[in-house]
Amino acid sequence: MKLGVCYYPEHWPRTLWAEDARRMHAMGIRVVRIAEFAWSRIEPEPGVFDWAWLDEAVETLHAAGLGVVMCTPTATPPKWLHDRMPDMVAVDLQGRPRGFGSRRHYCFSHAGYRAESRRISRAVAERYGRHPAVVAWQTDNEYGCHDTVLSLSEAARQGFRRWLAERHTTIDALNAAWGTVFWSQVYRSFDEIDLPALTVTEAHPAHRLDWRRFASSEVRAFNREQVEILREHSPGRPVSHNFMGFFTEFDHHEVAADLDIATWDSYPLGFTQMFFLTPEEKTRWARTGHPDIPGFHHDLYRGLCRDAQGQGRWWVMEQQPGPVNWAHWNPVPEDGMVRLWSWQAFAHGAEVVSYFRWRQAPFAQEQMHTGLLRPDSSEDQGAAEAAQVGAELAALGLDDRGPVRLAVQAPVAMVVDYAALWMLQIQPQGADFNPLELLFRAYEGLRGLGLDVDLVPADADLSGYRLIVLAAQPQISPALQAALEAAATRGAQIVLGPRAGSKSEHLSFPAGDSPTGHGLPPGPLSALAGVQVQRSASLPPGCAEPVVIGGQTVQVRRWREDLAPAEGTEVLARFADGRAALTRRGPVRYLAGWLDADGWQALLAEAAGEAGLAAAPLPEGLRLSRAGHLLLAFNFSDRCLDAPALPTAAPLLGQRPLPPRGLAIWRT
Repeated sequence: MKLGVCYYPEHWPRTLWAEDARRMHAMGIRVVRIAEFAWSRIEPEPGVFDWAWLDEAVETLHAAGLGVVMCTPTATPPKWLHDRMPDMVAVDLQGRPRGFGSRRHYCFSHAGYRAESRRISRAVAERYGRHPAVVAWQTDNEYGCHDTVLSLSEAARQGFRRWLAERHTTIDALNAAWGTVFWSQVYRSFDEIDLPALTVTEAHPAHRLDWRRFASSEVRAFNREQVEILREHSPGRPVSHNFMGFFTEFDHHEVAADLDIATWDSYPLGFTQMFFLTPEEKTRWARTGHPDIPGFHHDLYRGLCRDAQGQGRWWVMEQQPGPVNWAHWNPVPEDGMVRLWSWQAFAHGAEVVSYFRWRQAPFAQEQMHTGLLRPDSSEDQGAAEAAQVGAELAALGLDDRGPVRLAVQAPVAMVVDYAALWMLQIQPQGADFNPLELLFRAYEGLRGLGLDVDLVPADADLSGYRLIVLAAQPQISPALQAALEAAATRGAQIVLGPRAGSKSEHLSFPAGDSPTGHGLPPGPLSALAGVQVQRSASLPPGCAEPVVIGGQTVQVRRWREDLAPAEGTEVLARFADGRAALTRRGPVRYLAGWLDADGWQALLAEAAGEAGLAAAPLPEGLRLSRAGHLLLAFNFSDRCLDAPALPTAAPLLGQRPLPPRGLAIWRT
């Protein structure tokens, strides 16, 4: 387990480099990421390379005992390339080309840019692929950031047509799959199909879904080209990419299938301000971040790149060290939070926690984004806390001389399926039906019960889990159906969220044995769940329906369904009109609405109890993690916290009760 940092030697005088490297090592840092935005310095003129500065930077870091994560610099193509190839840029959903002057100004589908990305990646790999300082690689940087996955470029249009022809084989098959008879949208050839944007009103949902699938496949193809080059010229060094938070524009499972390590960029305060939390939550967690935002992503990315032992290989490549510059509001973290976030990542199985960045830039777009050092090289609060984490890792034998990571054995699986999320984003049926939030709220309920969770793809092996949650899963493939049936047979508890099994692969109603050939949700799971959904409704803001779960009155908002339970299906909770809100058939529960936080926790507590899991509501702000031989407790609140689940013996680190923004670690 190691600490790292992101460093930009090209931003600073060479006279600072050796001292920077020395200070990094003294702080406990062992891994340094460089060069992801350095194309114009590496190749200042077409075909003219300047390696001297980068050679010196690598040697300087290596001499100080630091390992280097070398990056391909394709996220920021230089101006001379943009001018030579002006159509390489993505085109936004209003039909406007994305201009030069920031970053990510390329289209994943542009063949010319793809060739250039391979060329520069090969040049960097040939130069540094076997250098002893290079311990890992990163491809590009934050694929899709700034809404650059979906592009209306001509290259994307032609690529989409080719992709559709390969997927559907014949135009008649496509017309049948999409249902283009509706609104007279029938196509005579694949060459007639445009990108589903800039239409008079809503574009065809199946058309939009296939476009999302195509765009995701372009990200994977772009990434795979670089991975193949890096593996050829740098054998034995793992290849990674840094994913983002609450980002669903491409399928992370598919892209990560070509990687050795999944990394992500953790900015708890920024994500708390930017996404779907309530105003009260944004205020409550303004300086700590919502307790489950880091954990949700740690568990998601731990599920991407599994080794031979089934453990996920993942890092935090960018850990927030202080205020950032890109959120709607950018508060200062409470003292102690950088340390807490770092340990939380290790508790979820991270191999490396790397801070962004070493020194705050005094110029350009990110000058208001803090680093471990201030622009004058004095240490900011994040540096003191990073050094504290480094010292604690060493004291516990968990630093680079110890285990690569703490192993996590979670008893709960929650399915995260990107295609399923796209379906519900394309047809939300209610302005506030956000499937990503639905997933997060279910996860929040599990973590609030002190449960460790694996976030897994829809094709994951579910055989080892005692509780399986599908909070936002409208599409049920035959393989997933079989896995759930097998899990139910062995007694695993299964929770199906609203709209489960409601859509086919092509975003229509599921197949059925009716005269029309279509059935009712939950479609393939109707027999397993023992219900059918006869009608559904999205509820406007201010509308709430109380239900009683586990003896507690909770609220259903945003969405409700009218269920027809089959004979033998138990109704566990009812709406005020007497219709079923929550049912159970054997070990399978079906939820017919969007529950509030208390409702999710009550539902999941009952299911966990029947699964034989010790689960009880934790005090607000307290989170527990079991990893390896350790139990770790984290206090995100502003008061001292304790819980019956915590051991009475003295912890290895910290104290009980936990002070505000404190942590404690016990050996189990």
